[in-house]
Amino acid sequence: MLENNQNFNHLKIHTQYSICEGAIKIEDLKNFCKENKIKSIGLSDTSNLCGALEFSEEISKVGTQPIIGTQINFKFNNDIGMIPLIAKNRKGYENILKLSSDSYLKSNDNSIPYCDLQNLTDNAEGLIILSGSINCLSGNLFLKNKLSELSNLYKVLEQKFKKDFYLEIQRHGDLNEKQFEKFNLNLSEKHKIAIIATHEVFYLDQSMHEAHDALLCIKNKTYVSDKDRIKLSNHHNLKNDNEMFDLFSDLPEALSNNFYLPYKCNYKANYSKPLLPEISSKYENNSDKTLEIQAIKGLEQKFNDNFIKIAKDQSKNEIYKIYKRRLEHEIKIINQMKYSSYFLIVSDYIKWSKNNDIPVGPGRGSGAGSLVAWCLSITDIDPIKFNLIFERFLNPDRISMPDFDIDFCEEKRDLVFEYLNSKYKDSVAHIITFGKLKARMVIRDVGRVLGLPYGFVDTICKMIPFDPSRPMKLQECINSEPRFQKLIQDDNRVKKLVDLSLKLEGLNRNFATHAAGVVIADKKLNSIVPLYKDQSSNLLLPSTQFDMYSAENAGLVKFDFLGLKTLTVINKTQKLIREKKDKKFNIENISYEDQKVFELLSEGKTVGLFQLESSGMKDALMNMKPNRLEDIIALVALYRPGPMSNIPIYNDCKHGRKEPDYLHPKLKNILEPTYGVIIYQEQVMQIAQALSGFTAGEADILRRAMGKKKRSELEKQKQRFINGAEKNGIAKDIAAGIFMKIEPFAEYGFNKSHAAAYAVIAYQTGFLKAYYPNEFFSASMSMELSNQKKLSEFYEELKRMKINIIRPDINRCFSDFTSDDNNFYYALGAIKNVGYEAISNLVSERQINGEFKNLFDFIKRADPKDINKLQLEGLVKAGAFDNFNNNRKSLFESIPNLILKSKNLFEDKSINQTNLFEETDYSNQNELLSNVKDYTFEERLAKEFETLGFFISDHPLNQYKDYFSQYNVINFNEFNFGENYKDGIVAATILKIQEKKNQKGLSYAIIKFTDLGGVFELFVFSDLFEKKREILKEGNSVFMNLFKNMSSDGTSFRISVRTITKINDLTNAPIKSIEIYSSNIKYLDQIKKLISLPGETDVTLKIHNNNIAHLYKLSEKRKIDKNTILHLKNTGVTLKIF
Repeated sequence: MLENNQNFNHLKIHTQYSICEGAIKIEDLKNFCKENKIKSIGLSDTSNLCGALEFSEEISKVGTQPIIGTQINFKFNNDIGMIPLIAKNRKGYENILKLSSDSYLKSNDNSIPYCDLQNLTDNAEGLIILSGSINCLSGNLFLKNKLSELSNLYKVLEQKFKKDFYLEIQRHGDLNEKQFEKFNLNLSEKHKIAIIATHEVFYLDQSMHEAHDALLCIKNKTYVSDKDRIKLSNHHNLKNDNEMFDLFSDLPEALSNNFYLPYKCNYKANYSKPLLPEISSKYENNSDKTLEIQAIKGLEQKFNDNFIKIAKDQSKNEIYKIYKRRLEHEIKIINQMKYSSYFLIVSDYIKWSKNNDIPVGPGRGSGAGSLVAWCLSITDIDPIKFNLIFERFLNPDRISMPDFDIDFCEEKRDLVFEYLNSKYKDSVAHIITFGKLKARMVIRDVGRVLGLPYGFVDTICKMIPFDPSRPMKLQECINSEPRFQKLIQDDNRVKKLVDLSLKLEGLNRNFATHAAGVVIADKKLNSIVPLYKDQSSNLLLPSTQFDMYSAENAGLVKFDFLGLKTLTVINKTQKLIREKKDKKFNIENISYEDQKVFELLSEGKTVGLFQLESSGMKDALMNMKPNRLEDIIALVALYRPGPMSNIPIYNDCKHGRKEPDYLHPKLKNILEPTYGVIIYQEQVMQIAQALSGFTAGEADILRRAMGKKKRSELEKQKQRFINGAEKNGIAKDIAAGIFMKIEPFAEYGFNKSHAAAYAVIAYQTGFLKAYYPNEFFSASMSMELSNQKKLSEFYEELKRMKINIIRPDINRCFSDFTSDDNNFYYALGAIKNVGYEAISNLVSERQINGEFKNLFDFIKRADPKDINKLQLEGLVKAGAFDNFNNNRKSLFESIPNLILKSKNLFEDKSINQTNLFEETDYSNQNELLSNVKDYTFEERLAKEFETLGFFISDHPLNQYKDYFSQYNVINFNEFNFGENYKDGIVAATILKIQEKKNQKGLSYAIIKFTDLGGVFELFVFSDLFEKKREILKEGNSVFMNLFKNMSSDGTSFRISVRTITKINDLTNAPIKSIEIYSSNIKYLDQIKKLISLPGETDVTLKIHNNNIAHLYKLSEKRKIDKNTILHLKNTGVTLKIF
């Protein structure tokens, strides 16, 4: 029982930030403290302080004292291990921030982060030191029987920290713990060092023990069944006071020291206001004035470049005065909110990037609504021209500070980080992120440590939908998947797998880096937040140990450096154009009113175009028929669930089929550009300003209230809206009606600033495709070398555009996609398993020393390191050696011989030996190649599909064309556009399957097909998908019975799939009868050999000889299958199958 109202303080809590060791979420810990009225509790995560600020804030909310600590690895002599540290005060907190940071930043060891013990003694102020558990540095020394070194360690720590050093006594029942306790108690008595009772807590409830055991196996890459692995007792849960006092009843001193330790601690990590560097110029000593000068100078430059030459007295220029007033208004708000440094920092690195040939996006997010940003070159969007509102980005009523999201060319973004590092040194870092044990990952990890077969676990994982935009929890996946439920019910292994996985799901799995997020501070970062660095990565900057939310709460302002692949594509295309066609071409100078571009969009030819590629977007463009940039901006904003239903209204009003509804005459100017449809959040704000006299800041509050749907706040805003409208002479009922109409739009209204910026990029890609398709696709496809499904789409588009494609050829193609005036050369680097560096070396050899004459010449000249088994297999399957030898199977099976020959030649060359017999040119290559029959048509294409992800030398359906008439097969375009077809049979090959779940949790699929007429997509709904799941595999060819569901007005239809049948199942089925027509009797012997075997098919022969037709019906049935038919076709006969 407790005495004197004392309690036990748990000082060694390991949260989920102790990666794959702690299994406690801080939210759960907070609730536990609240329910159990915990007075104080201590954080002691292993090797980091990632959760320190979150822990401090959340725990203190429920009245519990947070004690901040950590366990850091220190090196003592030649041993490395953890020592637990606790911060007593602000100085102690700063010291553990520094020590934790130094363990990562100053360690040269790639395995574990650590500091020298000297670092600890040099930064001792404000710290309490605990000796540690059997798994810490002290325990390591004890287990190695280095008892004198352990005594010396204790002596060093006791001399430095005196009464703030404690020997820990722990009683979990772990291996070697009792002996270690005995040693510590003896040493405590001998040297008068205080003892303290502690308890390592890894999970809240004891029922978590088995799952935690599996978590440790995940961390240590072991199996649960391993006998020699690290294993803890089942007593690492958060025990109550009575349990702990009973456990240590024989050591009252240890309990007393535990009780009084929190009284030594008086520091809580708090949230902070933004901490930005003060940016000034050599002419001005403060950032506010510097911002004003640079913004005005930038505006003048914009007018000189983009508008009219300004008269000497610029105040007389009316246009300039409009811009100047807006600029002054924005500067006032920016300075008032102490945000000038932020603008200047962003402007600085963007200007540097542009001056160093690093492509930067035109803008992104609400920041594009700032005129100051435009004048400082942060954005390329003129907010006044596009009617964008600054207060959507920044206003005095805004609670959280906004940030600029800037898109950079993916390939050159690291150069910007180098610049930041050189400029801000110790004050700049990335932001850490944490990989989570999500549904698929936790099943894979737990399945592995349980020792379940990989294929078995993989099958289960494939039942879990992968949709990053809407990730499902494991229990949701189980509830929505009958196959999963049956497995759990039938197989105890799966039941255990799921039980453990459900307990571990959502915990942190590993550290990662938010490469796009960067923080910049006004002082050394390690005095504000702890820092982390992955020594095995090549990242230039360290990362904060705090995640994005904690970093911002600590006062750090985030800058987003987003890598946008499209900018790289545009930049590469521009370079190719300048090299081959127009040296002065500049994407910044193109016209945004080019009708050829709008025609391309209106025809739905949008493969490769930014934001406009999906089949739904193509349909929307074909219906809209855009003829101005404003239309693309509107479509980018509308094409989302919810507002998508307004696209037909926009189109009808645009094309005069319907009159726009402007709600009120005062709103016409606001809604006229979008034909009466409220599309943008900015329009909602403008309506509130025009009708009810809201300021821009007040209008932003209204927008947010509508978006968040908080009823109390909404009612308050509604009353303010109506009252303001009445003051402007608008009747109360009309104002209320308008409010009701705009409210639904505001819920899903899009940020026009963002839509405008992305519409500009979309238009630029459209322009490049319209005028420079070869260069555009060379750049686009070279950016997708490893994305075979994307390359398949591009390949089909090239065929549609009638661009001549040169198939993979070792003598004609290059590592990247390239083109000239006549041809488009497929990239050898896009072949699976070939490897970009290896194929680049081979291409370089060809360019320097000429084409490879034959296969032996290739083997002789290639460096053996560039032609391993997988690389050669990929090249052979893709047909890259067809010009040397068209028998791909012979080449494929000879690869071991070729590699051996290459190594022998290379070794001879390296020791300067020449084999006279090897001087032959091996033109027949018989000694190198296996003498085997080539692949069948079907096998050849299957191999191509394996290595390229699609079919390039032929189409799989060509082998089935003879059956099409038998089944009345038509191509998809014929069915889709043919008014007479209500249903029909279509033959197609599956390219890509996207499995999704509907609201009921049932699986359906969006499948991309190819037929002889092109590529198309169809929905396969859940009942048919589940029934045909086994045959719906990428690469399979199928017959589909399609029908058109007509709309009620008969003006549109949706195509549905009735049935799906694998073509092979039909073509391999016995053929009832066949008629064989031959124009020459000389083929008779060949025909006879091919149909000599008995079978189940009636055969009729019709032979022409000397203009006389001879008809024979064979008395016995023969064996006729798909292969027989292919061989018969090769003899030149005509077949009719029944």
